[in-house]
Order: sequence, then C-alpha cells, then structure tokens
Amino acid sequence: MDTNLIQATLLLEDGTVFSGYSCGKVGTTTGEICFTTGMTGYQELFTDPSYYGQLLVTTNAHVGNYGVHNDDTESNGIQIEGLICKAFTPQYSRKLANGNIADYFLDSALVGITGIDTRAVVRHIREKGAMNAIVSSETQDIDALMQQLKQVPNMAGLELSTKVTTKEPYFFGEETATYKIAVIDLGVKKSILRNFASRNAYLKVFPAQTSFEEMQAWQPNGYFISNGPGDPGVMDYAVHTVKQILEHDLPLFGICLGNQILARAIGIDTYKMHHGHRGCNHPVKNLITGHCEITTQNHGFAVNAEQLRNSDKAEVTHINLNDGTVEGLRVKGKKAFSVQYHPEAAPGPHDSRYLFDQFIQSFN
Repeated sequence: MDTNLIQATLLLEDGTVFSGYSCGKVGTTTGEICFTTGMTGYQELFTDPSYYGQLLVTTNAHVGNYGVHNDDTESNGIQIEGLICKAFTPQYSRKLANGNIADYFLDSALVGITGIDTRAVVRHIREKGAMNAIVSSETQDIDALMQQLKQVPNMAGLELSTKVTTKEPYFFGEETATYKIAVIDLGVKKSILRNFASRNAYLKVFPAQTSFEEMQAWQPNGYFISNGPGDPGVMDYAVHTVKQILEHDLPLFGICLGNQILARAIGIDTYKMHHGHRGCNHPVKNLITGHCEITTQNHGFAVNAEQLRNSDKAEVTHINLNDGTVEGLRVKGKKAFSVQYHPEAAPGPHDSRYLFDQFIQSFN
C-alpha cells in the first residue's frame, strides 16, 4: 500500500491537532517538537545527534527532492524521533544520490507526517513555545494519543548525551598529523571532526563520561567539547571534567552544548529557551572583530547573558542579532572559548570556520 494514502495525526501537548498523511514507517512516535529554517541539508539534520529526542518540522516546502547520499550524514544513523513536513518527495533529481527518502525512512523505521501546513505549526510554536508532541499513523483517537503523550518527559531536565555518545574511544584523521585533539563526545557531528582533521589534527573521540585523567594520558594538545542533545543543567559529569581542564590551563574549545557546559564550569547558569534557534540563516555579531556572521544553529538551551556580563571569569564574544542571546564566550586568562552556533555549518554557510583555526593556533 502507498503509505502516502494512510492518514496520520500530529497532536501537540496543548491539544492542538493537525491532520496529514503517513510518510516513512506506519507507527507512532513522540518527542519535543521544534522547527528548522534551512532550505537544504535535510539528511545532515536528520542524522545530527543534537536532534535526539525531537520531532523536526521543516519549513522548506519539499523534503527529499534531491534524494539521499551515504556521505551526507553526521552520525551513524537518523537521530530525530520523527519528521513533520509539507511535501515528502520520493522523486529526486540528483544523479549521484544513493536512493530516495521514502526507502531511507523505511530502512530506519522512522515515523513521519506529510501534507501538513507547516507554516501554521511554526507560527504556533513561535507563539506558544516548544512543547512535546505525538505523531501517529496507527490511530486517530485523540484521547488515546493524549494519554500516551502525557507520559513523555519534558526536555528540561533530560540528560541525553550518554544516549548518543560513542561507547568506546575511537580515532579520526591521520596519525602522523601535527596536533592531537581529545574530543569529549556529547553527540559530535562528523563535519566537526572533518574540520579538525583538515587542519592537520589527529583526534581521539572519547565517551561523554570519560575521566580527565584517562584523556590526559593520551597527552593531547587541546580539548574539544562537542555539541549534543538534552539539558546542560543536569550534566554535572561534563562540568566536572571541563573544570579540571581549565584548572590545568589547557587549550579548550566548545560548540553548542559545549558552549553551555563551559559556561556552567565557570559558574554561569543555562536556561530552556522559548522555542530555540534552528536553521542556517541566523545573524551573529563577533564583538571582538565587529563583523557579522551568518550562522547555522541548533539549540534549545542558552547561556544566561546577565550572569556572563557580570562575571569576572569570562566575557561575551558573540551575540545573536535577532534576540541578543549569548552566541559565544571566552574565559579570561585561559586558552578556553566556545560558541553557541555551528561553525562547521553542515548544512549552511562557512562564515565561521575561522574558529577552528583559532583553536589550533592556541596550541602554540
């Protein structure tokens, strides 16, 4: 049977209902609903570990129109809990594609819903804020779906990095490279590792809860705290490790969740945002250079701006030009800095890749 003919329902926790058709596996899935504004790079988004536990709304009308490719992945598989889109498009135009999105979703057992007025969904999230939701192509019984939805935990307070981190340490890049970087894998993207490797670095990627002593035994030139999912406010294990790195005055760089963990390590709080930042067109101002960068972002938590501005331990280096939220910081007197956005930008612009160079230069 053509699954596009199977009715599906999207139910938000505030009782709002949208009707559409099944795409991918026929089933039921839950998670926090969020939206992304990018027009390309859907496969990179699906496989980004930072989206673990979330239902993704794509604002671009068509998803699947250029197929899927084995190289367009940021992890070992799809990480989102489900897809919500306007037009799910199995027909694709890219000659180099390895297949279509319909087969890709079925192979990954991913549940989705298409034929949705995604503009209405996004407007609702922007007004009401991020919330849990459920997608089902198995039943349209709203009462039954709401009962199931009530069992889904809120993203605030969830520790998810240990769900997506590597189980065992592994190496990335050329062993003969000049520099060695220890990566704390909270949900790292492959594009980040590629950016480091292309800058003459050899990486050892460690599980999220690896001790500082074990990582330091490898004698890296610097440490990287990766992106990842979940609430930084409950990740005391990562905060403890970063405090030890700072105490030893070692070079340190963090991206996204890594930015939040670094902030917590110097006593700055984080908080759950109203609906987060996701997409590849967010303007950020570098307060050091005065330049504006167009950035890729994917986060639902942020660093407390007032505490950071009043801190004697760190300073704000980047701000979001849309809402003034913190987009970067650096620790005073240390070779430690971080950004909230994604300079590897997969998908997205390359405006911010200088940050990888900045980190490498701090080794000398």
